[in-house]
Amino acid sequence: MPLVVFSAAACCCCCLCCGLLLLLLPCRRFAGRPRWIPRLMARTERPFFRIAYNLYTRTRLGYVYYKRQVKKARERFPEGHSSAQPMVFSGVKIVPVPVLSDNYSYLVIDTTSCMAVAVDPSDPRAVQASLEEEGVTLEAILCTHKHWDHCGGNKALKRLHKSCRVYGSSCDGIPELTDPVSDKENITVGQLQFQALFTPGHTVGHTIYVLDGKSGDGPACLFSGDLLFLSGCGRMFEGTAETMLASLDGVVTLGDDTLLWPGHEYAEDNLNFAAVLEPENSSRERKSQWVFQQRLEKKCTCPSTLGEEKEYNPFLRTHCQDLHQALGLQQGTEEDWNHFRARVLEEVRRRKDLFKGR
Repeated sequence: MPLVVFSAAACCCCCLCCGLLLLLLPCRRFAGRPRWIPRLMARTERPFFRIAYNLYTRTRLGYVYYKRQVKKARERFPEGHSSAQPMVFSGVKIVPVPVLSDNYSYLVIDTTSCMAVAVDPSDPRAVQASLEEEGVTLEAILCTHKHWDHCGGNKALKRLHKSCRVYGSSCDGIPELTDPVSDKENITVGQLQFQALFTPGHTVGHTIYVLDGKSGDGPACLFSGDLLFLSGCGRMFEGTAETMLASLDGVVTLGDDTLLWPGHEYAEDNLNFAAVLEPENSSRERKSQWVFQQRLEKKCTCPSTLGEEKEYNPFLRTHCQDLHQALGLQQGTEEDWNHFRARVLEEVRRRKDLFKGR
């Protein structure tokens, strides 16, 4: 999701006006969504931001804002915000598609059948251009969550590719959804074998997708949306720290050689924040040097591996004593270990939200 959502709206609208807007503006896309979702938003989020977030996700203003961001990004980055190179395994090609100001969509291609899957296609024009450049047919869209910067292109692409299936959580109000997925459900497109994993926290229905390495005789690939970034994780808009911790714990059970393909280019900022918490972490320092050079040349920093992330990503290191000391936190005498780790995660998230405003 964008770094600042409706900052102007958040500052200018009082609670009463925002409540009236929520009541008066059409919300058909969100029919049936539980009204208790906003109350689940983590304590790290400020009241005005919560108002703005509700406007973004529950009203037509969110779509208008998204369209404005697409237009601005196309003007500012006509070739995309970063230079990205495809990765090819035997029978599989992964094409990062830089979109908006810092998002990534992905094409996952079965090179034998020329069938393609698009992950989080926020800008339909950029994704369609990549499909045409690769000479492949769009068979499926995998959506990680409902935020417009991840699903905004669904409608336009579905119009162009009428037989295309759209996968995602039924809890998240994803546009053009044809195939609601459940946790650990398998999805097959040509020779591509994906597994959907339910990872709530960022949104109530956030779902990640793991491409089986056997699809292309290579490592498994994790398309993590806004759950996990290089040295970072998503904000807890619709879940508690305990919920997000459980989702992150599920991810780390995947193999260390699993490639991480996140939804945003946040690497440099995330590593700068990690340096504040663990300045002596040599793994983080080596990665920072490489990322700094990549970003100096406006190059994509994806993918990393889960093994790497465990070494320097503070959101995956809630069990580490060095991090506890840096945060000034101690486990209570009778405190459950996972409850304590959730407190650590919440404090890391709070500090990250204050760090340069992200």
